[in-house]
Amino acid sequence: MSDTPLQILINQTPYTLPHGASLADAVAIAGIQPPFAAAVNLQFVPRGQYEQHALANHDKIELISPITGG
Repeated sequence: MSDTPLQILINQTPYTLPHGASLADAVAIAGIQPPFAAAVNLQFVPRGQYEQHALANHDKIELISPITGG
């Protein structure tokens, strides 16, 4: 196992996170405010699992805010 930093994409923007980072770390670095939903590699991750969801190099994270209006 290596301690190489992770290269990930958050909403198509590249970020570098430390080895062992979680989805919660990615959300924090992105600075998005609730409400939002998160998906890693197109798989929805429930909010209660952000801390436990370990990221891998080249993961693609989508943080989606709801759009109001009709």
